[in-house]
Amino acid sequence: MIDSKSLPIGVFDSGLGGLTIVKAIQKLMPQEKLIYFGDTAHLPYGDKSPETIRQYAKEITHFLLSHSVKAIVIACNSASAVALDTVKAEAKEVPVFDVVRPASLYASSITQNRHIGVIGTRATIASGIYKRLLTAISEEPVFVAEKATPLLVPMIEEGWLQNQISLEIIHEYLSDNVLKNIDTLILGCTHYPLIKNQIQDFFSTFQSNPVTVVDSSMTVAAYLQKGLDNANLLNSSPTPAQSLYFFSDFSQNFEDSAKLFLGKKVTFERVEL
Repeated sequence: MIDSKSLPIGVFDSGLGGLTIVKAIQKLMPQEKLIYFGDTAHLPYGDKSPETIRQYAKEITHFLLSHSVKAIVIACNSASAVALDTVKAEAKEVPVFDVVRPASLYASSITQNRHIGVIGTRATIASGIYKRLLTAISEEPVFVAEKATPLLVPMIEEGWLQNQISLEIIHEYLSDNVLKNIDTLILGCTHYPLIKNQIQDFFSTFQSNPVTVVDSSMTVAAYLQKGLDNANLLNSSPTPAQSLYFFSDFSQNFEDSAKLFLGKKVTFERVEL
């Protein structure tokens, strides 16, 4: 009989951004084997309809379940926003973790002036998921300022992390008056941790009050660890595990970008759903 604790964790995203979640999980729980699926054939999800995203998420969930995963992490804000219930329904008894709740809980716990900002793709911001969740979990009234920042994803995947163009794009987005009074900013896209320092530098330079930037990758990893522990599913092996990586489409550019996200080179397998 297979010990459930030794089974892998399934992680999926529309493409490469979810690898920031993978990196955080591997750092916190190196003994856990991960099965990663990047739906690069259909990226970006941020411009897709909710119905289309839900269909993609359903197919990917079936793929991960075919690998006998003990838990599923939706490492994509757009999919978390519109397809969480779909994934839970397909996963049945397998626990499902999204990226929205952990970051929202953490941001709600640290804000001092109750003004929280969120930046993300058009699909994530249009869903209003962060505003609804932050309002629901906050014991006191909270003001949520949301800003769609669609150019950040292609900018990051191009490797423009700290050149003049990237700094100007970041400045243009974050100087919007809607974010003026926030003291906490949630990075509502799994790509954005790669430019966390640049975003923090913007607020340190151009905003008088301190702003804490919430990296969703670290909050998700911690939330997942706690959830697995509560479900008695944490792998107790002292040996670091080897993970598997699957893409629905593949190019040399994806391999190069993946190294940027993970900080190491890995081998990928192409799978057509």
